[in-house]
Amino acid sequence: MASIQFLGATGTVTGSKYLVDSGKTRILVDCGMFQGTKKLRLLNWEPPPVPPSSVDHIVLTHAHIDHAGMLPVGVRDGFQGNIWCTPATQELCEISLMDAAHLQEEDARFANKKGFSKHKPALPLYTTQDAARAIEHLKSLDYDNEVSLSSDCRICLRDAGHILGSAIIEVTLVDEGKPIRIVFSGDLGRYNALILRDPSPMDEADYLVVESTYGDRRHEKEEAADEIAAIVNETAHRGGMLVIPAFAIGRTQTLLYVLRDLKSRGAIPDLPVFVDSPMAVRVTELFCRHMGEFDEEAQELYHANGSCPVLCPNLRFTRTPQESQELNNMRYPAIILSASGMATGGRILHHMKYRLPDPRNTILFVGYQAMGTRGQIILSGARQIKIHGEMVPIRAQIRTIDSFSAHADSSEIIRWLRTFRKAPRMTFVVHGEPSASEAMAEAIKRTLGWKTHIPEYLENVDLNGRPRKAGWGIDGKSRI
Repeated sequence: MASIQFLGATGTVTGSKYLVDSGKTRILVDCGMFQGTKKLRLLNWEPPPVPPSSVDHIVLTHAHIDHAGMLPVGVRDGFQGNIWCTPATQELCEISLMDAAHLQEEDARFANKKGFSKHKPALPLYTTQDAARAIEHLKSLDYDNEVSLSSDCRICLRDAGHILGSAIIEVTLVDEGKPIRIVFSGDLGRYNALILRDPSPMDEADYLVVESTYGDRRHEKEEAADEIAAIVNETAHRGGMLVIPAFAIGRTQTLLYVLRDLKSRGAIPDLPVFVDSPMAVRVTELFCRHMGEFDEEAQELYHANGSCPVLCPNLRFTRTPQESQELNNMRYPAIILSASGMATGGRILHHMKYRLPDPRNTILFVGYQAMGTRGQIILSGARQIKIHGEMVPIRAQIRTIDSFSAHADSSEIIRWLRTFRKAPRMTFVVHGEPSASEAMAEAIKRTLGWKTHIPEYLENVDLNGRPRKAGWGIDGKSRI
């Protein structure tokens, strides 16, 4: 009876949701929001393909919105169980879900005020009240501690090294008296990355669900710090502003860590650094409370200097809308870090709207840009971009640094897979654009000789090999 159904992150890097069904217990691994193209975003507004009330437990790999952003909808629509995650993920979700709900409410209010939405009135996907109810269901579980959720299901979380609190999830089912172990990589971090530890090595799995965000490429070997230094110095020389759309969780703190290092070595001038995201401010403070999860190098920096290594000199947090708006009046070089990282919403849109038309400025993208996001459209060479219903000309310098990604590339994923003692019965390749997933699946088969499968949206796989109807795909076609 055991099965797994793929409810998201198939053919895309967003909307991660996987339903594991033992026949008695139903577990949802991740509950992520679809982002990117309109076709994907509209799925967030559709009735859930699986009734939330039928799910017994939710287990989170980490707190990013594309993995946890639909929790308020799930709870609002009937989910009543526990949401399991690491302690750091619990704290991050308490921040990120309330922030996401607040941004949606603010965006709806702004759209109604300006009248640029075709919906009358524009509504948020969920409210802060919905988010608060979801937070009440969060329950923390430390790394490497196994817990039984029922007589036929237990889980264990391992360090994924992606962001603070991120986890690889082991789900062990008992099916017809026999154990079945399913491992979900979540978003894997990079080896020898800044601040956080390497992904935990694994032992074995009967079935593996692995991400493929960068499954078709390898990160550049150039030092990210050197690239950042060059861009900061070039922009400052022009008298411009460096604006960095950065995820509030993880990416912002890594950038601050690098800027601290560059300033301490005199590689860049001591420009003011503004973190203009209430969520990023709270997450940065949370990072400094969880330094026990930092890698050895970051902890040594703390002990040597007596301060949290993600706090750089001349750092200024802007907390209120008024403080954020005042940044538009600055005429001297400075650095602004603001969310969201794909420029899909939040305060970054106001900064981009104001700074994009000026060729002295630089917009620097430091993370993956999903198809259909403003970040991806700008990087594709667009001459203008729609922000708040207006077309904004793009004259600023547009730069990108792939080596800053918190996602393992294809070679690093293979390195992690080599820690398994034997091949899984099947490796499901998910969380990637089609070309990336196809390249990752082929690399796994060619390098390791493992069986791979790229699931389709709503595909349902019987873990004992019995055929099942898969459901309906994003394009409305039957999947059997």
